[in-house]
Amino acid sequence: MKSFIEYSPSSDFPIENLPYGVFTSPRNSEKHIGVAIGDLILDLNVISNLFDGPLLKSKQNVFKEQTLNAFMALTRPHWVEARTTLQKLLDASNPTLQTEDLKQRAFVKQSEAQMHVPADIGDYTDFYSSLHHATNVGIMFRGKDNALFDNWKQLPVGYHGRSSSIVISGTPITRPYGQTLPVEGAAPHFGPSRLMDFELEMAAFVGGPPTALGQRVTAKEAEDRIFGLVLMNDWSARDIQKWEYIPLGPFTAKNLGTTISPWVVTIEALRPYIVNNFPQDPKPFAYLRHDDNFNFDIKLEVDLKSEKSPVTTTICRSNFRYMYWTVKQQLAQQTVTGCNLRAGDLLGSGTISGEVADSFGSMLELSWKGTKPLRLLSGEERKFIQDGDTITLRGFCVDDNGTRIGFGKCEGKLLPAIPFEE
Repeated sequence: MKSFIEYSPSSDFPIENLPYGVFTSPRNSEKHIGVAIGDLILDLNVISNLFDGPLLKSKQNVFKEQTLNAFMALTRPHWVEARTTLQKLLDASNPTLQTEDLKQRAFVKQSEAQMHVPADIGDYTDFYSSLHHATNVGIMFRGKDNALFDNWKQLPVGYHGRSSSIVISGTPITRPYGQTLPVEGAAPHFGPSRLMDFELEMAAFVGGPPTALGQRVTAKEAEDRIFGLVLMNDWSARDIQKWEYIPLGPFTAKNLGTTISPWVVTIEALRPYIVNNFPQDPKPFAYLRHDDNFNFDIKLEVDLKSEKSPVTTTICRSNFRYMYWTVKQQLAQQTVTGCNLRAGDLLGSGTISGEVADSFGSMLELSWKGTKPLRLLSGEERKFIQDGDTITLRGFCVDDNGTRIGFGKCEGKLLPAIPFEE
């Protein structure tokens, strides 16, 4: 496959990828659905009439919406037909989009576009599905002999997050105020969080027609409900979380902001990078079992850049393949009680950590609860994130031919706390 659009071999967005996003541009102040190809965006609003396959010819209106929800709410065969159509239109041998008029109207430079959260996210669940991360955190707070709770290997543990504070890459995050307990046994303190952290995650957008309340989706049935993946940074105030999470779990420590990357990479684009599932012992209950592999070799990196220096330091290199519970199993757990699904719901993976120290997906682990400060290339040290720091997540797959399927950037800068006036 070769596109008439020229791009670098290192581009995140070759014709084999074609992720979906929502953007505005100097040409259009109204949000349009687009597909990334090289450094450009193909505006699907302009070419909606070209989706003339048997499934989409009567559904072309979904490409004129201002979010991806209506398109996500179709079925997997619709998504596959859309991808096939796009690859044909962008192929070098197809003249349809190469006429000067249509080329001018249908393509926008990514550098001139403003990206937006790609869907109206009705519900957001954050899981806790990386064995290495859960073990690390457990060792820190409960000791090696009691690192994992008894339920952790029985079901994908999760909590319901705050969808209203999910923001697009580039949106700054403000250091929050909250209650903390700096000294065990002493009185709590109210003030700005002192232990701000990132969490290296990925998240899956739910697709397909809505399910009814009471309807379950097993892991074997889940694939048709998974539209695609994005990068996610679930910003965390560790000191606020430590004080508030007992007995009901994370609350204000997590609702201060969650950053996602703008491009939704489809499962079809990721399919060549499927790898073996993480070995699971004990064997899960039947509703959580699926015989096929649904783990992905997605290389993940985290950069930290201080406001005081132009030098960027890569502080983490991990991989999505370290997930113990698959996205299919997470979705099955979400619905086992009959919880209904809607297109645009988001399922966060939980922090992704690998086996070695520089693959840990949070500052909590990288600095081992502040006891092993990280030294940046600028010469500065970090135990947790400081005001002015910019955190950038990147993710990509690479095959033996060098084809790169990327997610773009998931980036946010931490701003100082806003003074609290009593």
